[in-house]
Amino acid sequence: MDTIFSKIIRGEIPATKVHEDDESLAFLDIHPVTKGHTLLIPKEPHVWMQDVPDELLASLFIKTKKLMTAIKSGLECDYVQISVVGKDVPHFHIHLIPRYFDDGLPSFPTLSYDENEMDAIATQIKKALA
Repeated sequence: MDTIFSKIIRGEIPATKVHEDDESLAFLDIHPVTKGHTLLIPKEPHVWMQDVPDELLASLFIKTKKLMTAIKSGLECDYVQISVVGKDVPHFHIHLIPRYFDDGLPSFPTLSYDENEMDAIATQIKKALA
């Protein structure tokens, strides 16, 4: 699987790196939601979060926490929002987005459940967990 992230890891495409070690790379997003928007990727390619080996996933989220602290401190933002979407580039990645209480960015839209719908959906999830 050859993606834009694979090319960044190999150095074929430039990136503004904020962290790199043997298993991961963090760099600034070229189309940021806010300035300082950072992507953390494993160097080992996996399409979806559920495909990432548990040990690597745990390590990535520990790094996410450290990056959040550094972004919050370094940019003096109010908090850092994380997002795991994974559909734009087929290589698991974590978005770290500096946020400010008055930044005007929209919140996630919310829905309502119909009567008994919550129980039915919870039952479907529980069955899949079993």
